[in-house]
Amino acid sequence: MEIQNLSLEGLKLLVPRQFKDDRGFFWETWREGMLLDEEGSPLRFVQDNLSISKAGTLRGIHFQRAPHTQGKLVRAVSGSILDVVVDLRAASPTRGQVLRVELSALNGHQLWVPAGFGHGFIAREDETTVEYRCTATYEPEYEGSIRWDDPDVAIDWQMEALREIGAPLLSEKDAMAPLLKDIDWPF
Repeated sequence: MEIQNLSLEGLKLLVPRQFKDDRGFFWETWREGMLLDEEGSPLRFVQDNLSISKAGTLRGIHFQRAPHTQGKLVRAVSGSILDVVVDLRAASPTRGQVLRVELSALNGHQLWVPAGFGHGFIAREDETTVEYRCTATYEPEYEGSIRWDDPDVAIDWQMEALREIGAPLLSEKDAMAPLLKDIDWPF
C-alpha cells in the first residue's frame, strides 16, 4: 500500500497494490498499523458505515464536535464518488480550504480524513456503495454540518453531467445545513 500525504495536513490517500489476472483483481484494503494516530499508536476503528446512492446523490458536509470527533477512512466499494473535505481546524493555516479526490471501485483508492475536517461526497454512478470506517461512534447531539453550496467555501462538485438527472439529490438535513460563517469553528 502506498500512502500519499495530500495538500491539507493530515489528509492521506491510500493507493493499494493491485494484483490483476484473467479472473479479476485483488488488493489489501486495511492492515492494523498502516496509519497511526497523533500519539503514534495504530488507528482503532470502532464503527463501520455503508451507504448506497443513486447517481447525483450528495451527502455532506458532515463532522462531529468534541469530545466525539471522528476520523474516517473512506472508499467506494462500487461505483465512484467525488469525495470532498473542508479544513475546519481553527488554528490551521489551511482553515476553510477544500480538497477533492476521486474514489472508485476500480482505482481502489481510500481517503483518510482525520478529525478536524468536514466531509462529504457526490455519487457519480447509480448504486454507488461507499464504506467508511470511523474512529468514534456516531453521536447525533455532537454532529454538525455546513451547506454543500456555501459560496464562501465554493466547492466545485463537478456535477455538470449529473444535472440532467436532477443532481444534487439531498437529504432535508443537508439542504438546510448552515453556512460556514454561521457556525462556531468546531475544532
